[in-house]
Parts: sequence; C-alpha cells; structure tokens
Amino acid sequence: MDLAEISRIRTTEPGRIAKAWAERRRRALVADDGRMLLVAADHPARGALGVRGDAGAMASRSELLDRLVTALARPGVDGVLGTADILDDLLLLGALDDKVAIGSMNRGGLQGAVFELDDRFTGWTADELAARGLDGGKMLTRICLGDPGTAATLEASARAVTDLAAHEIMAMVEPFMSVVEDGRVRNLLDPDSTILSIAIASGLGASSAHTWLKLPVVDDLARVMDATTLPTLLLGGDPQGDPHDTYAAWSDALTLPSVTGLVVGRALLYPPDGDVAAAVDIASGLVHGGAR
Repeated sequence: MDLAEISRIRTTEPGRIAKAWAERRRRALVADDGRMLLVAADHPARGALGVRGDAGAMASRSELLDRLVTALARPGVDGVLGTADILDDLLLLGALDDKVAIGSMNRGGLQGAVFELDDRFTGWTADELAARGLDGGKMLTRICLGDPGTAATLEASARAVTDLAAHEIMAMVEPFMSVVEDGRVRNLLDPDSTILSIAIASGLGASSAHTWLKLPVVDDLARVMDATTLPTLLLGGDPQGDPHDTYAAWSDALTLPSVTGLVVGRALLYPPDGDVAAAVDIASGLVHGGAR
C-alpha cells in the first residue's frame, strides 16, 4: 500500500482504521528475554521536527513512515511509540502486526511555546487505547518547581496512570525536573535531578503495577537506577556527537538491573549516515544480544 492509498482510505473509508485495529495481530508485551526495544515517533505532534540542527528533518511524513517501516521490519525491534495519526498510518501499512504499540497521550506542551510546560493530554486516552487494543500509553511529565502549572500536569498524569492500570496496560511515565531559562524550557539531566523526578513519578496514580519509566541516560546511572524498582526504558533524545559514543553509553546502561531496554527515535530513524537498518540493528543487538 502506498501513501496515496492511505489518503484515499482516510477520505472514503475511514472506518477501515478501526477495523484494522480490531484485527491487528498482537503479541506479549515483553519478549522472552524480558527486554524491549521501541522506536519513538511522537515528536512531530509536539512541534519537535528537528534532528541534529536540521529544524525540518522530520517534516516529510512519507520519509518518516518509510524510515519507521524499515525500522519495524528489523529483527529485535519490539514495537513503536507514537500518536494516533502516525500509528494509524503504520497500521494501514501493515507494520504493526506482532508489534507492541504504545500511544502517546499528552502532546500539548509544544516545543518553544510560551505554554511549553503545559503538558496537557491532547492524544490517546486510556479508554481509547484499551478499546483499540494498544499495549500502553506514554505521558511526558515535566516537573518545574517554579511553574504552578506543574500541579495540573501531575494530576493529569496520575489520573492516566490509574486509568491505564484499571485496563491492565502499561503506563509509561517520562519524568524530568525542568526549569525555564531565558524563556526556554530546559530539562535537568544531572543525576540528583533525575533521581528526584523518579521519586515523584513513581508515586503517581492509585497503582504502580503497570507503571514503567522512560528515562534519559545520565551520569552515575547506577546510583540513579537504584532509586526505583519500576521497569525502565532509556530514551535516546536528540542525537548529538559520535553515534558510537551513544551506543557505548547504551551498552553500559543496559547492564543495570532495572533497565529493561530502549525507546529511541531520532538517533535510529535519522542516523548521520542515513542507514536506518544498520543503526537499528546495533540497538537491537545491544538490547536483545546479551548485553547483560
């Protein structure tokens, strides 16, 4: 199926999307080795289209979908994290059978906006995720002690964790301690700030039974990961520097007990040499190839 056919279906047969979700072949959430590699593709809905200084790198939907289909077809890639528009496209392309599908729930804090820290829920709801047979929901939870709006973000995230637990599907919480400097939001990526974000995020909701964390790779990660027993996936972020340094950091991090795998988007989908399959295969080898 090409992109023109997807547009035709969206125009004349939108009901096929719900039917395709109902018929999607599902798999167990976690692979037999207890590890997980997810490709992240929820950046565009927050207005974050840049990769390595190219502000419009993710602007082409056809190119993004092509890269995602390539990544999802590689051995060891367990699934994808995305908003409804992207996941619906991938579903129609047949790329989500036997894959974990995680819906991105809050994309309201647009990158660079005066309301960027308003991480309100504008995407999937827990009920809709469950109704369509998705495997979990992810929420960005930035905590700024100088912004009173953080209270609403915490309340909404707590409600989402509770609702997802009621459906017995994963709640993936991505917490940061954040500050505003010169009108821009900056996430604090030092160990102590990350530990504080973990402590706050871990207590959200009425049950932690289905709560996972999505955390950055920071210094002193062994001490940081000692702050939680929750399953944790490490994020890739906006790739900078030599990819081999990034891979080495991931390899070291994957030896820690509560680190279950990786959620990586731009670093795998837009590698410097353009070879998506090769970048994904390296990450897959680190996650599923005996990194422990």
